[in-house]
Amino acid sequence: MDRPAFYALRSGGWRDLITLLHPPYTAWHLSYVALGAAAAPHLYADRLGAALGAFALAVGIAAHALDELKGHPLQTRLGDRTLIGLALVGLGGAVAIGVGGIVTVSPWLAPLVVAGAFLVLAYNLELAGGRFHTDAWFAIAWGGFPAFTGYFVNALTVRPAGILVAVACCLLSVAQRRLSTPARELRRATVEVTGYQRLADGRVRELDSARLAQPLEGALSALWLALVALAVALIAVRL
Repeated sequence: MDRPAFYALRSGGWRDLITLLHPPYTAWHLSYVALGAAAAPHLYADRLGAALGAFALAVGIAAHALDELKGHPLQTRLGDRTLIGLALVGLGGAVAIGVGGIVTVSPWLAPLVVAGAFLVLAYNLELAGGRFHTDAWFAIAWGGFPAFTGYFVNALTVRPAGILVAVACCLLSVAQRRLSTPARELRRATVEVTGYQRLADGRVRELDSARLAQPLEGALSALWLALVALAVALIAVRL
């Protein structure tokens, strides 16, 4: 397993920028924004587009650039200055979109803009001794928060549907984490796997990193595609 992630491209040039985006996971979390919007009483296409753009910048670019800054886990050749620049541009662009929403849609969006910027920095920079860099905060920051934001920018009120879709996306992020953490460990932190699996019918299978990672990454691949398809279908019905 020579790649740091199942979606990672060969290091170098433009491929590093694509890998940095974590395309499956970025699409996965953007689908939460759309699912939240689809649960709102009325769906505004311009508000949904702005929310998707803000989260694409904040999560897809800023958060992932800050993550790569710590040890280059994706093995890209992007320098620290480039990563910091990408993080500043991504987070700054997301906040700018949020400020635009505060001015044109509702001042009640201000707490969401502040919370979003805080979560990107607190989680990825492991502020407060890493207290925000936990599985629970991952579920809240990258699952529940995008879904609730997608709902609220359209509804401008809090109703059970918005809470429930946020809870559902939190739980989906928990599932993602429980699959991705061991898969990531197999690819990035495992030197050797030895052993055998003996079946009841007498067959014996040799165990290695690829065999152990296959069902984990297969499930992750199916889930991100399913969520994107579901989000697109629900938005298409509402528009």
